[in-house]
Amino acid sequence: MDSKSVLEIAVKAADNKRAEDMTALDMSKVSLMADYFLIMEATSSRQVQAIADEIVDHMNENNVPIKDVEGKNEASWILIDLGDVIVHVFQRDQRGHYNLEKLWSDAPEVDLSQWVEAEV
Repeated sequence: MDSKSVLEIAVKAADNKRAEDMTALDMSKVSLMADYFLIMEATSSRQVQAIADEIVDHMNENNVPIKDVEGKNEASWILIDLGDVIVHVFQRDQRGHYNLEKLWSDAPEVDLSQWVEAEV
């Protein structure tokens, strides 16, 4: 499965659990570590955990190998390593502190609108 398909599965899974302010960065031209970073936030550690669990479940259902999951115990920032796609699920204050979008500002954003439900 190509990395864009993995990104789509992760976006839809996160959207199922109401992840907020989702951003995907196309890392392919700025870093060798991954094709995409998917960054999102949640309002509580419980929601961070629920979003991460949903993403892992969807990856397992689609036979996408999960290389590693970091931060599950604290649930303030969970990183899911899917190889060419790295998912970052933050609590809101942690996301602001690390500010990955600014750190990787050379990476263009990916349009996720086709994969997420429009808010009412």
